Amino acid sequence: MQRKVTLRKMGGSVGATIPKDIADRLHVRAGDQLFVVETEEGVLLTPYDPEFQKAMAAYERTASKYRNALRELAR
Repeated sequence: MQRKVTLRKMGGSVGATIPKDIADRLHVRAGDQLFVVETEEGVLLTPYDPEFQKAMAAYERTASKYRNALRELAR
């Protein structure tokens, strides 16, 4: 879905307002954090956290090695 939004000056930054119907559909609300990613096509707003992905990759590398210890900790 494409929507046109107007950028506004907000202090020393520039901001855009996400229309309510889109925010509701994407389950985002005031105070949520989104990440801004520059792409070849433009700007992408996403809840994807690259630091979380790094942590999950580290977990996956060690989970099978320490499977028994993790199972005991889960009890």
